[in-house]
Amino acid sequence: MNIYVSHLNFATKDDSLLNLFAEYGEVSSANIIMDRETGRSRGFGFVEMPNDAEGQKAIEALNDTEFEGKVIGVNIARPKTERSNDGYNRGGGYNRGGGGYGRR
Repeated sequence: MNIYVSHLNFATKDDSLLNLFAEYGEVSSANIIMDRETGRSRGFGFVEMPNDAEGQKAIEALNDTEFEGKVIGVNIARPKTERSNDGYNRGGGYNRGGGGYGRR
């Protein structure tokens, strides 16, 4: 079972998250998501527990509880979905909103 953990303290490390969930059963992995630009925690992470019953027990016990100074949210992780732009380019550009090149 893949578990999403939100509202983590920015100082929380993978090992302390793993140890928290290990109280409820076997933990395959625990990963805090880090910001690519700054290298700092983004305040959420994922815990993988192979036994669904143990994972559900951990969710029920830990959701909305205090951990390392913050009240955390613990839920079943939703699968990552592909983003679709429906064939439209929604990105910015130099001539967005009019008044761009050649109008002086």
